[in-house]
Amino acid sequence: MIRFDIHRAAAVARKEVMHIMRDPFTLVLVLGLPVLLVVFFGFAIDFDVKNLKLAVYDRDNSRVSRQLAAVFESSGYFLPSGAVSPAGAITGLDADRFSAALLIEPGFGRDIGRGAAARAQFVADGADNSKAMAVLGYLPGISAAALRKFSGAAAADPVPLKSRYMYNPELNSRWFVIPGLAVIIIGLLSILMTALTVAREWENGSMELLLSTPLRPAEIIAGKIAPYVVLILGGVFFVNLAARFGFGVPFRGNLLLLLGGTVLYIVAALSQGIVISVVTRQQQLAMQLSMISGLLPSLLLSGFIFPIESMPVFFRYFTMLLSPRWFMETVRGITIRGAGAADLAVPLLALAGLSAVLLTAAFKKFKTDLEP
Repeated sequence: MIRFDIHRAAAVARKEVMHIMRDPFTLVLVLGLPVLLVVFFGFAIDFDVKNLKLAVYDRDNSRVSRQLAAVFESSGYFLPSGAVSPAGAITGLDADRFSAALLIEPGFGRDIGRGAAARAQFVADGADNSKAMAVLGYLPGISAAALRKFSGAAAADPVPLKSRYMYNPELNSRWFVIPGLAVIIIGLLSILMTALTVAREWENGSMELLLSTPLRPAEIIAGKIAPYVVLILGGVFFVNLAARFGFGVPFRGNLLLLLGGTVLYIVAALSQGIVISVVTRQQQLAMQLSMISGLLPSLLLSGFIFPIESMPVFFRYFTMLLSPRWFMETVRGITIRGAGAADLAVPLLALAGLSAVLLTAAFKKFKTDLEP
């Protein structure tokens, strides 16, 4: 049995490096595209619900009722606009011209001055569940601000609770979004790189040269993966620079720990690309499978948008088979919380196991003959 020869794998790696150096597009794609996408979508994606159009129908038209509308506007979440009637405000909700409506009844200011129960109704559009929940979350703070404005002092609270947000005091959603975007983009790009590269060699017939040599599949795959690991790590470096200095995302953890987790994730993604290329042997089909298997699961089932804890039981277990889910926990834990190796033992071990499984699958599927 022929043992794995590091020198022969290095020869394959040198050949792959020469291909990469002769193709500037690959260098630009791997080093520049992740930064471009992270910056572009980093500004575009914001989980903070703001600038909601609010229809205000004020039948009281008193100083206090105008103060209430001003509190909604000064919160930064709403853009008040006058409505001619309650029916007009609701019609605006139906036509999607408004996201919510504030209906203030006559005598509102008088009742507030007497300490009686004042009548005002807030109606929100519940068609978008996530937006409606965010709006409802804003109301307690707006109500407290309105009471302070009316009375000049904070209302008495029978159970005063002081809230403090750890790790992200301002609840800046970009601190949450940017690391997640990096996980998805780097993973998808890694899968595409090897899937298209090896599939192109099958189409061009250059794979015959490798298969006619004494090289073992493990040596060929190791040689093809190694240059892309280094190249994509360069892309990760530039992404981290953009996150740190472009968006102010903090880095509170251990750099070497992040590097180790990143290598495991990249190896898993590159191995997945190898498996796709060997199964398809066609660039077009390889690209389609890479997009389907690399984009949708990492976008929807990694915890990037939807919390894994809120998913049905089957999908909570299914996400354990996806490396983006574990790397998402690793990156956010190291970057934002400053988590250590002990805190991230489970996701790091899961990444290592998935990398080993996918790498083994790539070895097994890689055939040494030309028959499909």
